[in-house]
Amino acid sequence: MSVDLATVKRVARLARIAVTDEEAVKMEGELNTILGFVDQLNEVDVSGVEPMTSVMPMDMKKRPDIVTDGGKAADIVANAPATEENYFLVPKVVE
Repeated sequence: MSVDLATVKRVARLARIAVTDEEAVKMEGELNTILGFVDQLNEVDVSGVEPMTSVMPMDMKKRPDIVTDGGKAADIVANAPATEENYFLVPKVVE
């Protein structure tokens, strides 16, 4: 796959990027180089290779999924200027 000058200008216009003709020619070469590298990566046989999140094998750190009642409402509203029954009180802004 390769990109031509018209495609570079079209993508720049869609991205709302101002590109001069000289910059567009330079970007055309750079984008074609990137796409060539991607084509090389597509040639690699990865069948039988498991996806991984790191180069070092490790288990994901997970916390236990335990439902709790919280019990932190009083701590949360402790610094609020005005509260009532663990709810924040705010001034009326719409009349």
